[in-house]
Amino acid sequence: MNQLLNNDIITLRALEPTDLDMLYRWENDTALWVVSDTIAPYSRKALWQYLQENTGDIYAQRQLRLIITLTSDGTAVGTVDFLNFDPLNNRAELGLFITKEMRGKGLGRQSLEVITTYAREHIGLKQIYVYISNDNSVCLKLFEDFGYRRVGVIQSWVKRGSNYQDVTLLQMIL
Repeated sequence: MNQLLNNDIITLRALEPTDLDMLYRWENDTALWVVSDTIAPYSRKALWQYLQENTGDIYAQRQLRLIITLTSDGTAVGTVDFLNFDPLNNRAELGLFITKEMRGKGLGRQSLEVITTYAREHIGLKQIYVYISNDNSVCLKLFEDFGYRRVGVIQSWVKRGSNYQDVTLLQMIL
């Protein structure tokens, strides 16, 4: 198997039409909307169109979403996304999602290892950055332990109810 997109624990794969129901559940989980900037549910039709139009070409679409699966049995456990891809400056924002029931098992770190290798060796990225809400200490620790550095705090960036949360911008130079 291609070692660029997997290790012994996880495999990153392209989106498939059979992912529709799973994406529908994940994208419409209101608990996740605060980190995905979503304010309304997605219809099956909208997600089906997304799946049909997704080429997997980060240069054409300026984004790339991959499904994180367990290498052992192919069970989908999350997604990893490159957003706001800037080919001129060789940088992209990273999004990482692990399902609630699979958190705390090291899959986030495994996913970061695989996607970072892919970003450096295949896409040619020079830097990856993430925005993480300051109240998400687990996620902040994951990225810092992996080598991301805090480069700034953006005040009142994310609205939660009637309150606003600060976010930390972290960056990894590859």
